[in-house]
Amino acid sequence: MTDFDPSQHRMIPTQRWFEDFVIGERFVLPSRTQTPAIFAAFQTASGDTHPVHYDVEYCRSRGMPHLLAHGFQTLIHTAPGAGLFPFLVEDSLVGFLEQSSRFLKPVFADDTIYPALEVTELVPGRTTGAVTLRSTVFNQRKELVLEGMQKFLIRRRPDG
Repeated sequence: MTDFDPSQHRMIPTQRWFEDFVIGERFVLPSRTQTPAIFAAFQTASGDTHPVHYDVEYCRSRGMPHLLAHGFQTLIHTAPGAGLFPFLVEDSLVGFLEQSSRFLKPVFADDTIYPALEVTELVPGRTTGAVTLRSTVFNQRKELVLEGMQKFLIRRRPDG
């Protein structure tokens, strides 16, 4: 292949700018079953060694059915990089401004979670705009286990 151009090797062929986003637009992220391997990886990365996250008998003795996921273990699945959002804004993303979350119900080992992001607010500026995404995570029982907000600064479409 002699005409290969690395700049054309993109997940999403068309770049998006602030003006291209619409309130209500959803970005679904991959569902994930919270396996013991995910618990072990999170424990290693976070350094959190509380037995509620790695000792199933400790959990059962306290009335829980299985290992309890750390709240941040659930939150990490809302990372936009798990989906298409960062590929849409490769050239227009200025930065990640803000994040908040509320942990509404417990997530246990073997639960399957379904994260998504939805555009809820668009605040234009002169050369950029703030895109606010509502983050949600549901479990396999259709219960909302996490909700939050993420805000990004996105460049407006360049002139020309």
